[in-house]
Amino acid sequence: MKKELNKIVPPLIAALLLLFISSDQILGFIANYQWFKMLGYTQTFFVEIKTKMIMWIPLSIALAVALSLYFLKIFEKYIKLGQIFISKPETAKSRTALVLASTGLGLFLSWVATNELWLKVLFFLNRTEFGVSDPIFNNDAAFYIFSKPLMENLMSLGIFITLVIIIATLVFYSLVFKKYPPSEGTVYYLDRTVGIPNVIGFFKKDILRNAVKRIATLGAIFFVLLGLFFLIMTYDLVYSPRGAAFGASYTDVAVTLKGYIALAITSFISAVLFFVGLIKEKRRLILAGPAAIVFIGLLTSVIAFGVQRLIVEPDEISKEQPYIEYNIAFTQKSFQLDNVESREFPVDQELTAQDLKDNEATIRNIRINDETPLLQTFNQLQSLRLYYQFSNISMDRYTIDGQYRQIFLAPRELNVDKLTEKAKTWINLHLKYTHGYGVVVAPVNEVTPEGQPKLMVKNIPPTTETDLKLLRPEIYFGLMTDQYIITGTDEDEFDYPSGSDNTETRYQGKDGISLKGLNRLLYAVTQRSMRLLFSDNITSESKIHHTRDVIDRAAKIAPFLVYEHDPYLVMNQEDGKLYWIVDAYTATADFPYSQRYGFKGYIVNYVRNSVKIVVDAYEGTIDYYVYDENDPMVKTYQKIYKDLFKPVSEFPDGLKAHIKYPRDLFDLQAEVYRLYHITNPVVFYNGEDAWDIANEKYLDQIQEAKSNYVMFKLPEEQKEEFALILPYTPREKANMTSLLVARNDGENYGKLYVYRFPKDKTIDGPMMIESRIDQDSTISPQFTLWGQEGSNVLRGNVIVVPVNNSLLYIEPIFIQADNVNSLPETKRVIVGYRDKVVMEQTLEMALERIFGPESALPGELPSESDQPSLEGDNLEAVLDRVKSVYDELSRSLAEIQRLIQQLETQRSSEGTATEEAGTPDAGETP
Repeated sequence: MKKELNKIVPPLIAALLLLFISSDQILGFIANYQWFKMLGYTQTFFVEIKTKMIMWIPLSIALAVALSLYFLKIFEKYIKLGQIFISKPETAKSRTALVLASTGLGLFLSWVATNELWLKVLFFLNRTEFGVSDPIFNNDAAFYIFSKPLMENLMSLGIFITLVIIIATLVFYSLVFKKYPPSEGTVYYLDRTVGIPNVIGFFKKDILRNAVKRIATLGAIFFVLLGLFFLIMTYDLVYSPRGAAFGASYTDVAVTLKGYIALAITSFISAVLFFVGLIKEKRRLILAGPAAIVFIGLLTSVIAFGVQRLIVEPDEISKEQPYIEYNIAFTQKSFQLDNVESREFPVDQELTAQDLKDNEATIRNIRINDETPLLQTFNQLQSLRLYYQFSNISMDRYTIDGQYRQIFLAPRELNVDKLTEKAKTWINLHLKYTHGYGVVVAPVNEVTPEGQPKLMVKNIPPTTETDLKLLRPEIYFGLMTDQYIITGTDEDEFDYPSGSDNTETRYQGKDGISLKGLNRLLYAVTQRSMRLLFSDNITSESKIHHTRDVIDRAAKIAPFLVYEHDPYLVMNQEDGKLYWIVDAYTATADFPYSQRYGFKGYIVNYVRNSVKIVVDAYEGTIDYYVYDENDPMVKTYQKIYKDLFKPVSEFPDGLKAHIKYPRDLFDLQAEVYRLYHITNPVVFYNGEDAWDIANEKYLDQIQEAKSNYVMFKLPEEQKEEFALILPYTPREKANMTSLLVARNDGENYGKLYVYRFPKDKTIDGPMMIESRIDQDSTISPQFTLWGQEGSNVLRGNVIVVPVNNSLLYIEPIFIQADNVNSLPETKRVIVGYRDKVVMEQTLEMALERIFGPESALPGELPSESDQPSLEGDNLEAVLDRVKSVYDELSRSLAEIQRLIQQLETQRSSEGTATEEAGTPDAGETP
């Protein structure tokens, strides 16, 4: 009995220890499965696991059997050649140890291979052709993106496994020689012809030859794999940075390609030489192969250097021209810049007051506020409680009271970190304070007389005087929801503050995993909280909600996509609910001949905004919609993850009007297009027509202009659109050369245009407008005066607004006092047109100064009914307005006095100078 226990106890202890070590992984697996199942993505959850098991199990068995047979065979051969006597029990014990060691090694190697290869195998098996072939090898782009990475990994893993087996073989011989030395009386000697006597030591000749034969075979396999690896490396030339443009160059094709082929052939020959050399004990043959590989590698580098310097560089444009053409064409293709429609924009700057009235919707939607100061204002005026915070503002467009309007929208999220330390109890953090509440909406073109944004939707509960509809304002899933919460407990949830009291609620949505039975223990362990296990507040109806950050939620389900940094919230006017829209990208750095750029922390040379994700801010449901059905990468993912993607036809109708061309993608395309708008290889090579993204003064710094969503009427269209624009200037110049535009509305979504300005005219760029502002004798002193009065002058984006065949330049000016609690206020609007820049309190006043009083838009002047009554809050507002006007007049009078004193001082100094110059010196002509 004791012997039996001795046999059972050690394996049992080992199993329990292994279970303890892997308990986190096991429990995490179960929790993740429940989460994926709750969201309806169980197939997606099992794709990786299923693929790895399908690969790992047969590969483990194959490697374990092969390695066991291999080491058993060389063990038996060793025993036989060494004339070693071992008892049967000892033999059985040794064989068992070898099988266990071989199996362990096989499991390890198969685990490494499976983790490295599983997704690449799926790519290869489900690959979708691009219909674009590279000009050097004539392979479809799918070969480089889906097939070549698998081939490279197979060769790398083959080389790695071969080296591991070689090392294991040497270790085996070392251990077995030590434990089972050849029988006494045999002759030991040192055979120096082998070449490595100090490593091998004294072996019986037959044993040594058998060992050498094994190493020779493995070495030959290594060189064969190395040769195949060199052949695969030839395809890397389509990413070569050597030439005048990205991709294989003249030197790469003429020299490097042939060098790789020569290295591959030499490696195959080396396999034979190495094997024969070891077997025949010929040191020169053993070293001949590696020496030849090194020599050919160095020779290829020297020849390539010489060809580049002596043949290519003296006539580079001629030699590299076809390769530059390849680089231009493939870069434009990979970033969808081959679809940019180039149009002439004949800037005539002949706007009239009537033109402004004819483009009323454009003028009424010109932005005179900005996200950065607005975020600060919202947080001070509309957070309402310490624990609420606005972390995100998005620009969007809604039809409000029958008008198509551009607006700012910001979600009011809950930030539990802002609770007082006393209030940060477990119940408050996870059961009580569970969600944010409501949104704030402000038009981009309206501010109050005090310079604060005019709010269309505000307060808690949300109120509005418009027809905007918000029936479900709770935000359980957002950008600041980084803690788990539990609903359905004995503790009612805080909903929103109501005067001195709080309104409470209970979650009624679909999200959440039941905490019945063992689930309480499961989530107590995975969430590292024993309160989950012992709290009396948790009932059989309770549910846990985790991974509530919308980007984390999306990335956990589909980690292979790249995500926009700025998800935006939408009020669905069909059901009155809030939804997050997250833009997601397919991306790779393996598209042939395409220039590589940094994007979202990755290096890429192919990007598509193929997926748009919708997350219900209350329910937590998440849906992935394929928005670019022509993208081969997303088609491949659809074949792999069969329950993940939905067709664009199923995209919710109430959200379609709010789809936006993502800024991150547009900014990347704009960066690429700076150079790759050039199609002439000679001009490209010389950099003659390269562009820069325009600069501007923003707040108090000079920076590259930001892409901006602007509402305007494209020259060839009949009505205003919501578009994303960015201005270009010639390289290192300030005048504007073109405007890149991405359309957003309806069937025109995603269409890119570049509007080129006349080359025979100087079209003002944003920095030219900034310079005029700084040099203006009225505006610049006013900035100085405000700055001297304990305030900071903050300048907004210069927004270029096309109107007919003319351009308006709009820049809002914000004033912020030098104290912690001050709010930036929109105090002035600057309008630039032709050679004029004017600054007024409102956009309408500035336009009137330039175009005359007849430019006033219908309904602009307030009627008597619009005048505030002098009662209650209205009286306070009027008094604030009176004070604001009085302060403004005082500042203006102070500036006038300063200018008069300066003028008198100047006149006085000029008079003194005239008196001193009145009597000329002798011989001087007066």
